[in-house]
Amino acid sequence: MSRLQLALDVDDLDASIAFYSALLGTAPHKVRPGYANFAVAEPPLKLVLVESPGRGGGINHLGIEVGDVATVDAEQARLAGAGLATSEERDTVCCHARQEKFWVGGAPDGERWEVYTVTDDTPAEPAEPAVCCA
Repeated sequence: MSRLQLALDVDDLDASIAFYSALLGTAPHKVRPGYANFAVAEPPLKLVLVESPGRGGGINHLGIEVGDVATVDAEQARLAGAGLATSEERDTVCCHARQEKFWVGGAPDGERWEVYTVTDDTPAEPAEPAVCCA
């Protein structure tokens, strides 16, 4: 399974959850303080909301969620071969899930793209809360 991820900065998480629940016709998959995500089956989309007062309406980052670590590895090799710089983040807790991922560099306008898989959707949170996908 692969799907696009769109992570948005929002001013008011509760208002955004209400809006996107109505728009997408589904409840959030996960809600945490300052964070929510929707796992939409059709069209295949992971919508992430990151509460960022004063920065609402902007794109936080973009991503491609893939089914397993082997696909993360294959995509990283493919993109490195195409000359796109990558930065690894392995066995990391981000967006309230344990992930294997890398970040793609070289987008013409500086957009932040990640390619990742979730290996544990409900990990113990780190001792120090980290900024999601910093």
